[in-house]
Amino acid sequence: MEERLQKFLAECGIASRRKSEELILQGLIKVNGKIVTELGTKINPEMDVIEYNGKVIKKNNKKVYILLNKPIGYVTTVKDQFDRSSVLDLVKDVKERIVPVGRLDMYTSGALLLSNDGNFINTITHPSHEIEKTYNVTVIGKVSDEDIKTLENGVKIDVDGEEYTTKKARAKILKIDEEKNLSRIQIVIHEGKNREIRKMCEAIGKKVLALHRSKIGNLSVKEIRLGKWRYLTQKEVDELVKSAK
Repeated sequence: MEERLQKFLAECGIASRRKSEELILQGLIKVNGKIVTELGTKINPEMDVIEYNGKVIKKNNKKVYILLNKPIGYVTTVKDQFDRSSVLDLVKDVKERIVPVGRLDMYTSGALLLSNDGNFINTITHPSHEIEKTYNVTVIGKVSDEDIKTLENGVKIDVDGEEYTTKKARAKILKIDEEKNLSRIQIVIHEGKNREIRKMCEAIGKKVLALHRSKIGNLSVKEIRLGKWRYLTQKEVDELVKSAK
C-alpha cells in the first residue's frame, strides 16, 4: 500500500513529520537509489528501498517511549554540525532508532521525551496541541508579585524577528534569596517557542541563571537523576496523547 514519504519517515522514527519534510527538501532521502526532493512523493514500503544517510530505513514494529532527565551541555539534534554532545549519546543502550520529541536548548536541563513512534512525535510536537510544560527558573534580582502577574497575562517577546505576545501562563515564586539577590520561580506554559522562558524573564527585566524543565504534562523527572532515563508505561503514553487532543 502506498503512503507519503514523509509519513513513512516519521513512522520509522527518523524525525517528526515536519522535520522529515525538511530532510526530503534538503535532498537527504533516497528512494530506490535516487534522491527525492518532492514532498508529495508516495512510496510502497513493501517494495521500495528508502535510504537516509546511506542506511536503509525500515519500520520497527516495537514502539519505544523514553523520558530523559537531560543535563546541561547536550543538544537535542540527531546530528550536530559542531560535533557537540547529543542527548542520543545518553541513550546508547536503546537498540531502536529513536529521536528527541521536541527540543530543549543546550543550556537547559530537565524533562525530554524520545521515541520512534512517528504518530506520537507528531501529536506531541504539533503547534495546535497544548501540553503543559513546567519550568523551574533561577533569575538575578527579586521577582515581585506584579512580575508574576505580568508573566501570567502574557509578555511581548521576539520570535524570528517579529513581536509575539505569549499566551496566558501560570507562575509562582518558589524562593527569594535577598542576600544573594536571586529569585527562584516556577512557570507553566502550553506553547514551545524557541527560548520562550528565557525571553519571558527578559521581558520583566530578569536574567536567567539556571533553567530546568521539571515536567511535561504529568511526567516528572524528579525521581530520575540527571543524565538518566526510563521507559514510559503505555498508560503514561496514552494519557499524554489524550492531553494533547
